[in-house]
This record gives sequence, structure tokens and C-alpha cells, in this order.
Amino acid sequence: MIRVVLTVLVAVSLLAAATPALEDARAATTAERLDTEADRVERAIGGLVAGSVGVADPALAARTTVTVRAPSGFGAAPIDRLALVETSAIAGADSPAAETASKPFDEASVALRYRIDGGPERTVAIAPGGAEAAVAVDGGAVALRPGGESRLRLRLVDDGGPTVRIARVG
Repeated sequence: MIRVVLTVLVAVSLLAAATPALEDARAATTAERLDTEADRVERAIGGLVAGSVGVADPALAARTTVTVRAPSGFGAAPIDRLALVETSAIAGADSPAAETASKPFDEASVALRYRIDGGPERTVAIAPGGAEAAVAVDGGAVALRPGGESRLRLRLVDDGGPTVRIARVG
């Protein structure tokens, strides 16, 4: 009987010691997966711009959709907030959000902004890369589902130059 009690006590103490490391790993994995989702949006923008020409009428504009998948499940930390925002809406370079940016904002006009499990706001810039086009979010910030999939519609319009407009579908 004493062996069973000692075994349970050792198991509980090991679990208690390992829990903070597990939480840190979950948060790091979630941040890495969200960075990957931002890269997928960048590639979709680049593909749309490379194979199309912007037109003034949005109904005739070249378009594509991309699905953003927020990580969920046991291996992911809970996401409190997830959205696509214009970088002009993000405070200056000395703000905490700019400190947690994983890419520079100098060439990006749109960013993926999120908060993991009550932590600080994190921001990932979505730059069009080598594409000669601006990127804009239709109607302000686009809220995305923090625990599932969100479909985005990308349209290439001519707003005084080629511009990829991003809107959420559904």
C-alpha cells in the first residue's frame, strides 16, 4: 500500500514539474503554426498577383480563396483573439505589439494579429513579397475563428495600382 501511495506522489510531482514546460511548448507551437498560416496567405497573394491583372470593377477582378487554420487541440495553446489588421492600425515601432512582430512592417500593409492564452498581442506582417501590389483589408479588421478554419477571399483590383483586397467568406 505504501508503494502505491509513493508511486502516485512521485507521478503527481513529476507532472507538476513538467506542466510549465508543456504550456511553453504549446504556446511556441501555436505561434509557429500561425506564422506558417501567414506565409500561406502571402503565397496566395503572390500567386494571384503573378498570374492576373488588376481591374477597376471588383466584380470582374481576379480572385482566389485561402483557408486560414487556427491550431487547436491538445498540442495547441488556446487563442484568445485572431484577426487580419492593417498595419496602420498597429501602434508605432516602440509599442509592445511591434516588439513581438516576427517580420518587419516596413513593406507590409496587412498583418495577422493574435493573442495566445491571455499573453501579449503578437503580430505577423503579411508582405506581398516580390509582388508589385498593395494589400488591403476590406472593411477594417477581419476577425478570424480562433479555434478552427476561416476562409478568406482575395481579389486583385486596380485602386490606382494593383491592390489585393482581403475579405472573410462566411
